Amino acid sequence: MSTYIVLLGPPGVGKGTQAKTLAEQTGLVHVSSGDLFRENFKNQTELGKLAKSYMDKGELVPDDVTVAMIKDRLARPDCKAGAILDGFPRTPAQAEALHKMLAGFKGDVDLVPFINADPKVLIERICGRWTCKANGHIYHEKFNPPKVAGKCDIDGSELYQREDDKVETVTNRIKVYIEQTSPLIDYYRAQNKLVEIDGTQPIEKVTGALLSVTRKVAR
Repeated sequence: MSTYIVLLGPPGVGKGTQAKTLAEQTGLVHVSSGDLFRENFKNQTELGKLAKSYMDKGELVPDDVTVAMIKDRLARPDCKAGAILDGFPRTPAQAEALHKMLAGFKGDVDLVPFINADPKVLIERICGRWTCKANGHIYHEKFNPPKVAGKCDIDGSELYQREDDKVETVTNRIKVYIEQTSPLIDYYRAQNKLVEIDGTQPIEKVTGALLSVTRKVAR
């Protein structure tokens, strides 16, 4: 039997980092929908071209295209034991499509860890980030400040704040995430698959909590 985990969490909660660590510790493959889209675009697959045709028109990629990409990825041999899904599903309709898809692999979603944190904490985390212009090294004014303000420790280049790290942008991203994801959280909570994890803890404690709940379902 395969194990399928859907990892949820708002922007800035460290979901991507935790997904990679979880994959290393459990042997399950980390399947990020964002990475999957980039891979299909880069390799100019039929699904990639199809998705791009919608995006070029400013339209949302239909669920069936995204589902087909996920299905193609989960069918690969390295996913035989299962996978950690990151970025998909985003809606109850996508969750239903995933349920039907996994039935074809003789499996289902076993666990949905939701790494949560107060929006104020997330805003502080993201909006404190500064990036060096030369090589993209990342600093944080509170958690990892540069030795000299405004300059990269490694290459001495100027630090700047990306548009998507600014307060207004971040606040809106978190608001949109909460609005969009609430129905999905309710969907999995009703199935007793949702487990809330405190994302304000230190990284290693979040990892420990994730591993503790994951080991109960990993086969």
